[in-house]
Amino acid sequence: MTTSNIVAILIAFVAYLIFMIIIGAIYMKRTNNVDDYFLAGRGLNGWVAALSAQASDMSGWLLMGLPGSIYALGTGQAWIAIGLFIGTVLNWLVISGRLRRYTIVANNSVTLPAYFENRFHDKRRILLTISSVVITIFFLVYTASALAAGGKLFNSVFGIDYHIALAIGALVILAYTFMGGFMAVCVTDFIQGTLMLIGLLVVPIVAYAMVSGNITSILEQSQVAGGSGAYLSLLYNNGEPYKAIDVISQLAWGLGYCGMPHILTRFMAVKNEKELKKSKGIAIIWVAISLVAACFIGVIGRAYLFPTILGTEGAASTESVFIEMITRVFTKDFALPFVGGIFLCGILAAIMSTADSQLLVTASAVSKDIYKDILHPKADEQKVLKVSRITVIVVSVVAFLIAWDPNNSIMNLVSNAWAGLGAAFGPTVVLSLFWKRTNLAGAIAGIASGALTVIVWDYIPIIGGQTPGAVTGLYSLAIGFAISLICIVIFSLLTKAPSEEIQNEFEKAASKEEL
Repeated sequence: MTTSNIVAILIAFVAYLIFMIIIGAIYMKRTNNVDDYFLAGRGLNGWVAALSAQASDMSGWLLMGLPGSIYALGTGQAWIAIGLFIGTVLNWLVISGRLRRYTIVANNSVTLPAYFENRFHDKRRILLTISSVVITIFFLVYTASALAAGGKLFNSVFGIDYHIALAIGALVILAYTFMGGFMAVCVTDFIQGTLMLIGLLVVPIVAYAMVSGNITSILEQSQVAGGSGAYLSLLYNNGEPYKAIDVISQLAWGLGYCGMPHILTRFMAVKNEKELKKSKGIAIIWVAISLVAACFIGVIGRAYLFPTILGTEGAASTESVFIEMITRVFTKDFALPFVGGIFLCGILAAIMSTADSQLLVTASAVSKDIYKDILHPKADEQKVLKVSRITVIVVSVVAFLIAWDPNNSIMNLVSNAWAGLGAAFGPTVVLSLFWKRTNLAGAIAGIASGALTVIVWDYIPIIGGQTPGAVTGLYSLAIGFAISLICIVIFSLLTKAPSEEIQNEFEKAASKEEL
């Protein structure tokens, strides 16, 4: 790129980043207590809740990880998108309303660990402790994936050293999350979700129009594995026929939704049932369009960028396909570098919208659930607020160190964190909402077994020097979710039934009465 192009894109980035920090400063003045900082006083409207939930959900994975996988391996990678779409729909239609109601019934819980404690009347605070630790561990990895995506973005666009780029992205995200809390995060996520959607729609359409020649023939020339027929088929992955276990593993990504604290808190924070109903439609439409567009970016990018083949020596990684498309469209095909900069901000938006939510959820687990509820019950609101902001800083630094290696795969980091959170919390959330017989012993067993299964499956080489995941090819979320579900049922049935008070609360949350 020419110097003038770089300057124009840089101006767009700086303007965008300053705007995000201003929002944080505005909401810092409106944040008076812990409830404001972590749940915005349950005052989100339908649009903000929907776009904030989906923007914080999809992250840089949507604009870098998924298109990159499809670019490299073919449309067979779209099974992940199909699984995520099914999971999103079920999460909004089945989980959102009941969870919002139950968190109100359960002593107005403002975090997921607090909900578990209040739902099961856990006086010994075992659930609070376990779930807070699980959140802290897996969100560190998740936040690192977002910071790594930010580093790769700045590195690809401006040629800045990856580590310097990593620091810039981390500092901006830290700034507005530290200042404004949940409402600042949600408002910025709403803006970022809108920007992401526009970029996902406009760029592949323009690139498709600029492709000179038949896409199928260009794919053949770019030497896709198995030829264009296999590349464009859902039944092939990297030129090889899909195995049933591969499809199951990719569809299993959808199981993670009901266990994601940064998404579930949006359900808890919606103003009322009417706004929640509006959110459902908006979110489902947004995710359907976004996932389809992200898949098209991978395929069209393969043809549009040819003869450059990403991932080869001297070329950018495949996860930079969307970045490379935007840069070429708006600096080579059209002399509109500032507009290109705005679309590149859409990628930055995807990264920031997830990282800020993860920082906030981790801060809530440490400051509210561990510091306030376990270590210092008498701590006042301002003290807890201060601890939460310190936690945001500490978590950012640790995630920064995890993301330090530029060879880290965004896809792999997200995959590991998603599996851990989904397996640990998903079954417990579902059964706590819909099975009255679920009790404290079952919930503890479910969270512990789900988290441990993922750790063993992905990280412990116990089979001939390899991990169970590497040997079987089965995604850890699938096995972790199943084991957690089974443990909850078995331990709940083998131990004492919930008290009458707990069962009455269950009935109240299940009723149609407005709360």
